[in-house]
Amino acid sequence: MDIVGRLNFLEKQRKVINLGIDERERCDALAVQLINDAIAKKEKGPAYRVAPSKAQVVADDFAISSSASDMEVTMSMLKDKIVSYGVQIGHPNYMAYIPGSDNYLCALGDYLGAAINPFTGVSITNPGAAAMQQALLLWVGKFIGYAEGFGGDITSGGSLANLSAIVTARDSFKIEPEDIQKTTVYFSAHAHHSVAKALHIAGMGYCQQRLIACNEDFSINLKVLEKTLKADKEAGLKPWMVVGNAGTTDTGTVDDLNGLADIAERYACWFHVDGAYGAGFALCELGKKQLSGIERSDSVVFDPHKSLFLSFGCGVVLVKNAKSLIDAHHFAGKYMRDTGADAIDSPASSSAELTRPFRALRMWLPLAVLGTEPFRAALEEKMLLAQYAHDLLKKINNLWLGPAPQLSIIVFRYESENKELNAEINQTLIDEITAEGEFYISTTELNGRAALRLAILTTRTNRESIDNFIAMLEKKIGILNAA
Repeated sequence: MDIVGRLNFLEKQRKVINLGIDERERCDALAVQLINDAIAKKEKGPAYRVAPSKAQVVADDFAISSSASDMEVTMSMLKDKIVSYGVQIGHPNYMAYIPGSDNYLCALGDYLGAAINPFTGVSITNPGAAAMQQALLLWVGKFIGYAEGFGGDITSGGSLANLSAIVTARDSFKIEPEDIQKTTVYFSAHAHHSVAKALHIAGMGYCQQRLIACNEDFSINLKVLEKTLKADKEAGLKPWMVVGNAGTTDTGTVDDLNGLADIAERYACWFHVDGAYGAGFALCELGKKQLSGIERSDSVVFDPHKSLFLSFGCGVVLVKNAKSLIDAHHFAGKYMRDTGADAIDSPASSSAELTRPFRALRMWLPLAVLGTEPFRAALEEKMLLAQYAHDLLKKINNLWLGPAPQLSIIVFRYESENKELNAEINQTLIDEITAEGEFYISTTELNGRAALRLAILTTRTNRESIDNFIAMLEKKIGILNAA
């Protein structure tokens, strides 16, 4: 084989991977055009765009080929297959699940991070990236209320953040394999499924998992919790972890975090708070009051892509004792001896990840450019909008309405005198709302019965959005009441 000749041929073929400046600028312009089209659809038009049958998307539409295509053709395909249909995340009328927001500065942070592409797992390869992450963690810890000495990590979201906290708690209690079946963890019937999932992945799936009953407002019942803890201890089991909710996904309920902290202290348990949805509200004074006691947790998770209005892909875990977090996650290999990977101040030492995207930049850039005040204002606005919506819903006849919102979620359902038909009627109601597409909301199940949810957390959602939704709902329920 003529190696030199083959190398020359291969070099010519692979050079197209690194675009020249003219081609980069052309691609940038086409990408920005698509982005602006996508944002325009979030600002006007329906919240849910139903694709016609002829526009159904299949995997073959994105099949990979050995031959090249043109950027303009590729952007056109993305417009047709991704942007034009489906739920418009960031739309003011998108109030389903836990709403996300599109954030242009966050997207630019992703773009810059991927284009600059520093290695952010260890400090020595890019000290600035490590320092940026540390600054963000210190800022989050401060508004949560943690004192000095805590540690943390920026993850892909709440699921991995919960996993990191549970692994840390497991190792802090030195739980051995033979101890697992006698180890007990306690969480509300409304805890997010990622907690049980994290227990499974962390090797704790066979521990005793106590699903504690809730009060009428869907908060964890402290009396039942303490009674269960006492009975378990007397039976020779080993209470290990108490999990509190700082805003449940179902109803937005905040547990009595101070009460949970007291119980966890009495029984020498690790106190973990799942604040993926709600912890960010501690940034505003109205939210901080609702979250009193969160600062007493041993660990807490928070999703900036929820209550900090960033694009999807950003979670935070904080552990009150930084050493516990590092002891559970710090590993090194001989092949890393030149990178300083043994340094405990490296992000990888507090994380399951070594190689990672530059997540800190996507979170830092919006805060650096805009400051924190717009985010504080947005959080208070969403809380007040939820109270406003709850007050309006009270005036609608034949409507069961859940507790007053602690954060920004409201639950309700239509209830006629014919109880046998109520489930079918509510399903028809949500189906009609979804099919029409102007609004997009979701449902859950509470005490065995379906309930509609109004989750107010998208940046663009305002009083006009709420007024229009209530007017639409009143019209539909008026028809139901007249039937």
